[in-house]
Formats: sequence, C-alpha cells, structure tokens
Amino acid sequence: MTSTRTAGAIVWLALVIGATATGGCGKKKEAAKSAPGTASVAGLPAQSEAELGQIIADIDGVKITLGDFQERINKQSPYVRARYTSLERKKEFLDNLVRFEVLAREAKKKGYDQDPEVVRTMKQVMIQKLMKAEFDTRVKPEDVTDAEMQAFYKEHESEYNKPEEARISAVIVKDAKTAAKVATEAKSAKGADNKGFRDLVTQYSQDEASKALGGDLRYFAVGTKDVPAEVVTAAFTLVKTGDVAGPIKAGDRFYVIKQTGRRKALAKTFEDVKRQIQNRIYRDKRTKAMEDFVGALKTAAKIQVNDVELAKVRIDMTGADATAPGAGDGHDDPHGGLGLPGATGLPAPLPAPTVPAAAGHDGNGHP
Repeated sequence: MTSTRTAGAIVWLALVIGATATGGCGKKKEAAKSAPGTASVAGLPAQSEAELGQIIADIDGVKITLGDFQERINKQSPYVRARYTSLERKKEFLDNLVRFEVLAREAKKKGYDQDPEVVRTMKQVMIQKLMKAEFDTRVKPEDVTDAEMQAFYKEHESEYNKPEEARISAVIVKDAKTAAKVATEAKSAKGADNKGFRDLVTQYSQDEASKALGGDLRYFAVGTKDVPAEVVTAAFTLVKTGDVAGPIKAGDRFYVIKQTGRRKALAKTFEDVKRQIQNRIYRDKRTKAMEDFVGALKTAAKIQVNDVELAKVRIDMTGADATAPGAGDGHDDPHGGLGLPGATGLPAPLPAPTVPAAAGHDGNGHP
C-alpha cells in the first residue's frame, strides 16, 4: 500500500513539473557546461562564458545563472518561447524556476528525497539517461546496410507476398436434412452481422472444435489443406462479407458457410518494404545491444538470489483475471516498471525508431 508520505511525494513531483515545465534548476557549474549550447542565438551576438555565468537569482545558495535560465527557456517550443520576450514574462518564467527550488528544498527538508517511490523514480530517470547516452550513437538506423535488408527480405519474403485469403464461419452437421434447414435459416438472415449465424452454430453445429470458436475457420488461401477443398471452392465464390453458401457436402459432413472476411493478394517488392525492413533490423539490433550491455553489467556485479524467500512473495490477485490473454506470461511488464525497454513504469529509455513504415501498410503484412 502506498503510504501517505509516498502519495505526497508523487503529488509534489506532479506540482513541480507542472509549475516549471522545464525540469530542475542547475548550479553555476552546470551553466558553464551548457554555455556552448546557449552562447549563440540566431540574429544576436554570441555571449561569452563569463556573461552566461552571471547569476540571475540565488535561492539559499542555489544559483540560477543567465546561461542556465537561457538554456531552459530556449528548450521550449517556439510558440512558448515567443511568450517570454518581455522582462515581465521572463520574471514569470524565473518565478517558476524559483518555485521549483523552494518546493524541492522543502520536500527534501521533510525527507521526501529518501522516500522509496521518489528514489525509484530518480533511478528510472537515471537509467533512461544512461541508456540514451549509450545507444543514441551506438546503434543508428543508417547503419543498417542494403545487404542486410536484402537478406532479410529473402528470408521473410512470405510475409510480404501472400495469396488472396478468405475467412468464413461454418455450421457443420452430419445429415443433409439438418444442413438444408440451417442453410434456409442462414440465407433468410444473411448480412454483415454475424451474431445470428453464431447462434446457428451454437444450436446446430456438430464439430466441437469450430463450434467453440463460433464457427470461425479463420483466414485461408486456395491451396489450404486445413479446410475441405469443396468448402474452399465455395468460400471463394462468395462476393462480399455476409454472403452465405450451402449446404456443401465434404466427405461425410455438410457445411453451411458465411463469409466474414476477405484479404486481397499481397505483393510487395523489396523497394516497397525497404524502410519497414530497415526499421525492424534497427529495432532488433538495438534490443540486442541493450541486452548485451545489461548482461555484461550483471556479469560484473555480485548478484545473489534467495529462491526460498522469493517463493514466499504473496501476489494480490484481487480484481485480477488469471485467464485473460497475456495474464501470467510476463508480457505486461517484463522489466517490472524499472525504466528498461518494455517497462510500463516509464517510457522506454530510447524512443521507438523513427524510420517510417511503408505507406498504406497495416504493420502485419497487409495493406
């Protein structure tokens, strides 16, 4: 349970971030570091390091320099920056920085800097900065070679070139009389809505496997071996979603089918998907580099795990659905919210690659 103190720390963080919209103020030595980035503003003479080091405000020993202030205000969007050109508005911005410092000082005085939740948040931010510093230049999209992309395309060509596919739901019975009755009912209620057909599946179908799926036989191509050939032929004669066909005799069973989907054939050349492939290879390389980096740190560290005590950890399952998709498979938050790639506690340390996917693509190989 989150303590009152922890809750207060989180509220304080939110208030401070909202009040400043800039992050914390730095000391004089930090302004010196940032001086090269702030010494030149378009259309104005360059400022010296000494000028940038001049103190604008002092809050109980915490100094806000001209360079520090200038750097922070110039990190805002052009729209925001345009609001702070007058002295009065600059004072307003400075007041936000002062508010940040006095709130931070008071929070520290009350011990919030030692609060576990605050410490954990600080560690997450540090991890993000570490990973960004390590991998911003180590792995880049432009490092993916044409040869690598060509090889990937050849290896995964079936993902980019697929035949036309149909999807149907089916009522499957063992006698012609029942099949005819089902066909009549299905055709009289045909339409894109599949609820009525699912009701027929529940009432009549004698194939337990498909019945459990509401009659769904999923997508298949003409050459599939998972669906009887007679049913495949009939499925591809259906023109639009909601069309019904049957009865169709296939072996010792009869099918009444309804189209629930149709996919056009997919044909993508290497050039069509080149940037998408670049994106995928880049992501894979970046993930591997990160895993190798973390693995090396773990190897160098002295790590001891007490499995006996670990087994005693109690998990509060109140309100949890253990049967929900993905429950218990470790995919919800594989890193325990630690600020690592895939964690949900904070955004991943590195942003998703910005290589744009092919236009008109759904990300799964289909337009």
